[in-house]
Amino acid sequence: MFTGIIEEIGKVKSIQRNAKSSSMVISATKVLEDTKVGDSIATNGVCLTVTSKSTHEFTVDVMAQTMRSSNLHHLKPMDEVNLERALTLSTRLGGHIVSGHVDCVGIIQNYLQEENAVWITIGLSDDAMGYMIEKGSITLDGVSLTVQRVHAKSVEVSIIPHTKEVTTLLKKKLGDFVNVEVDMIAKYVERLLQRPTKKPLNEDFLKEHGFY
Repeated sequence: MFTGIIEEIGKVKSIQRNAKSSSMVISATKVLEDTKVGDSIATNGVCLTVTSKSTHEFTVDVMAQTMRSSNLHHLKPMDEVNLERALTLSTRLGGHIVSGHVDCVGIIQNYLQEENAVWITIGLSDDAMGYMIEKGSITLDGVSLTVQRVHAKSVEVSIIPHTKEVTTLLKKKLGDFVNVEVDMIAKYVERLLQRPTKKPLNEDFLKEHGFY
């Protein structure tokens, strides 16, 4: 689990590509301070397992399904990535609950400066749009953000100067892809509402189960 609060911008050092999967070496410092092999690091919002590490870099394997469902297959050496270690029980939950499991890939459609903030318009799939509400949560390339405006096929978020400095979001170009994770709570609520109606807890139910 993660919070969507980026700890460090890392840099892709090398990529070994297979037919559908890949292995990546990423340069970093802060996220490696107390990280062990087997720990998870969210890389552009994708939960990846550290398979080896040194003081200033770590290696991760990216399976075929992750390559298909995220923007990681677009990465190349020297690209920057947002990094966050998995949260602990003593971690401040400064963003929102993030699983590191990407739901879809969005497209950056527009940037608009408004005084100290930058508005970003993100085009989303119809499935992802079903979870969008104003003032709800969304994760873009691992960054926890608040949905400010909802349109038919896109949403708008607003980036403050601090987020600009500590993430890669405003380094992307129009048409670039971002990993999108919708609010986990919204997905659970949807699933619960799809379940068949349970029998009410009343006298007939108790008799049926031997309490009378």
